[in-house]
Amino acid sequence: MPPLARALLVCLTLALPAHAQNALPDRLDSNCFALASAIDRVIPASYGAPIADNTVRLRYLNHASYALETQRGLLAVTDFTGFISASDIVPDVVTMNNAHGTHWTDRIDPRIAHVLPGWGSADAPARYDLELGEMLVRNVTTDVRSGGGVRANANSIFIFEVAGLCIGHLGHLHQIPSDEQYAQIGRLDVVMVPVDGGYTMDVASMAGVVRRLRASVVLPMHWFSGQSLEDFVQDMSAEFEIVELDQPDIEMSRDRLPRRPTIIVLRPELLP
Repeated sequence: MPPLARALLVCLTLALPAHAQNALPDRLDSNCFALASAIDRVIPASYGAPIADNTVRLRYLNHASYALETQRGLLAVTDFTGFISASDIVPDVVTMNNAHGTHWTDRIDPRIAHVLPGWGSADAPARYDLELGEMLVRNVTTDVRSGGGVRANANSIFIFEVAGLCIGHLGHLHQIPSDEQYAQIGRLDVVMVPVDGGYTMDVASMAGVVRRLRASVVLPMHWFSGQSLEDFVQDMSAEFEIVELDQPDIEMSRDRLPRRPTIIVLRPELLP
């Protein structure tokens, strides 16, 4: 290994938070603070089918809600609004943001073991570092616009370390993260990005955030019309491969990360 690469590896290792250096044996360490693989395979899948080792299934449910399903059946849902299926499916963990009512609910099924509201106050931000064996869930707070002003720490970028991947959900992001916030997030393998073009941030600003995060896979969400999605895709098309799938699910693992950064557009659909 060249001396420069060896020095970089040492620095990255020392920078790892304690939970990343001492992960439970049944969770493959993520790449949040390391370098990504680059093998060109993205595999479509269906909810409920068996999942291979060190693989996570991602399903776009609706609006800003994604479901993350692990090999052993752990189910996490982002920006949970209370309804994910006509069937009686109970997530193990749900995250929420409250910039708008379409990103949270106060009607929580008591069977949900872990409910993570992403908002706090300027003095008491929400802080999570939830170890679930197959998955670790943590967050980085950001501010939101409100009534002509700003509510500090009212949104959370949730990060899921699972199957050796670092998967981020930007929530209802209203601001370009600071250098400190980017450092807390780490380098994402997969990022779920609101592309509404205005309710969160304009397309150019959000594209800049995506570029800074250096994710291998970008999953658009929070688009209200085909136009805002098209604008985002067009803005990124020179640097990103574009894949449109007529399905809600994909499976991802570390060895399936694409060689070229890729935007994957999924068709939203609730769990069956």
